[in-house]
Amino acid sequence: MSKLYFRHGAMNSGKSTALLQAAHNYEERDQHVLLAKPAIDIKGEKAITSRLGVDREVDFLITPELDLRAEFASRVAAFKKETGKGIACLLIDEAQFLTRDQVDQALEIAVLDNIPVLAYGIRTDFLTNGFPGSLRLLEIAHSLEELKTICRCGRKAMFNARKMDNQFVFDGEQVAIDGVNVTYESLCPSCYLSERGSL
Repeated sequence: MSKLYFRHGAMNSGKSTALLQAAHNYEERDQHVLLAKPAIDIKGEKAITSRLGVDREVDFLITPELDLRAEFASRVAAFKKETGKGIACLLIDEAQFLTRDQVDQALEIAVLDNIPVLAYGIRTDFLTNGFPGSLRLLEIAHSLEELKTICRCGRKAMFNARKMDNQFVFDGEQVAIDGVNVTYESLCPSCYLSERGSL
């Protein structure tokens, strides 16, 4: 039986880079993979982009209403018809934006279809509240792996603090994609609470 993996970490912990490396490792051994990400992640448009400057176009975007298992099965069948080969793994970036149902479908791909699913994402938003996709992954993934990064003070960063116009903000919508007006800084709990004014 294959497994559902959730590899999580604060922003700048190298999740997208690790995903692209995993895809490379499979393909270097002549194993074929499919890459996907939620359509809500408009950064990079249809590509997974690493802060190291590496990027790669995804095979499909995941909209909120998409049946992930059905879409994956359709892509596998099309690839097999075209090449005569199978798919060895599904890799999903920004998995926090999946719906709970889509995470359940990812588990079905791993268990019922016997194809590993590697999901990469953050656990919590800028207010330290869990994303629905991440919470479900934490509940049902076979394997949880934390990818670590450091805070500006040198301690382990756990939280993703939102900045607008270079100022920390602690209210707003759960989703605001990193870009021109919004950026994020990974902070340890102490620095996060200090910026929030709790210390």
